[in-house]
Amino acid sequence: MTRADPDRLAVFLSGTGRTLVNLAAVIDRGELPAEIGLVVASRACEGIGRAEALGIPVRLIEGEIEASELEAVLDEFSIDWVVLAGYLKRLPVPTRWVGRVVNIHPALLPEFGGPGMYGDRVHRAVLEAGVPESGCTVHLCDEHYDTGPIVFQQRCPVLPGDTPRSLADRVFQVETEAYPAALRLLIERSGSGG
Repeated sequence: MTRADPDRLAVFLSGTGRTLVNLAAVIDRGELPAEIGLVVASRACEGIGRAEALGIPVRLIEGEIEASELEAVLDEFSIDWVVLAGYLKRLPVPTRWVGRVVNIHPALLPEFGGPGMYGDRVHRAVLEAGVPESGCTVHLCDEHYDTGPIVFQQRCPVLPGDTPRSLADRVFQVETEAYPAALRLLIERSGSGG
């Protein structure tokens, strides 16, 4: 692959695939110098159908992936970046992938993160804490949940009368801007990208 080729993303998901669809749309508009070369799903889910509709190869790998299997799949599809998009399994980060595995968390880390903190659990915890704002955090992954270096955060207000669902919808709206922006920044910093 030459440096003029766009960076190849592997999107890992466990749910609806909304983030996958958003990233594909941003790429199609020419706003992110990348292409989605693979989707890995941890279980049968709506995201698989969305990936297939977009013409993206899919691998269903249930349970936790061993580091050697992860590296083999990423090499097979010439992947540059692993992009976690609602992936609910712990993913090993092999040595040569350190700094190339990215996650988005639906809250402002370091608060409201860690094992078991995903989906409505996060938004419920934010509401129970009574904080005035939430948002999302894009971070590099390490061997722990939600502790890797923060790349980008985007904030949104917590409104009176919010429910976990209404807050989740508002956070997802900022995620649709934050994740592509963070990936663009990472690709530019790495000196690759088309």
